[in-house]
Amino acid sequence: MDPHPESGLGPVLTALARSAVATSFAPRPPGAASLIGAAPEAAAHAADLAKREATFVTLQRDGRLRGCIGTLTALRPLGVDVVRNARLAARDPRLPPVEATETDALQVTVTVLTPPEPLAARAFTSLLDHLRPGEDGLTLKDQGGRRATFLPSVWASLPEPERFVAALLRKGRWPRRLWTAELRSAAWPEGLAAERYGAREFAG
Repeated sequence: MDPHPESGLGPVLTALARSAVATSFAPRPPGAASLIGAAPEAAAHAADLAKREATFVTLQRDGRLRGCIGTLTALRPLGVDVVRNARLAARDPRLPPVEATETDALQVTVTVLTPPEPLAARAFTSLLDHLRPGEDGLTLKDQGGRRATFLPSVWASLPEPERFVAALLRKGRWPRRLWTAELRSAAWPEGLAAERYGAREFAG
């Protein structure tokens, strides 16, 4: 949740994401700059929206996921990244595309990530002991090109570190022997690296 509700940035970001989805059905959707300029209260947060940030946009309807797309590295201004990820989330390749008639019924969540912090873990026991449930987002990646991440919000459904990490290994398609084993006794795969990050979550 927004730790600084008085800032007013959360409503700006969620309104911007919703507008990005709603306008994506037009033959020539407006660009990010046009949407940001038209967003309510955007001018009051111009400095925040111009700062490079990494974001995820999650779309849900009636408790069902309709799309979730984001970036782990700060590559674009916050406002631009939100517009990009909202439109991509509406076309999340894992799910049926969002339809124009759904826009008003969508719950939109924008998650703004802190820079990733490498975890010097070379054993699952160490990784599990260093994770902060409810607080840490986690990314696992290896030299073979596998990469998967869970936002901090995933702790709500996977509150135990063992289940959280096992589910992330499954998501990233690491060998089944890892995510079905007793994780603390499993061998750490060669080349596996872990990073954690924090997040501010804005729902609207």
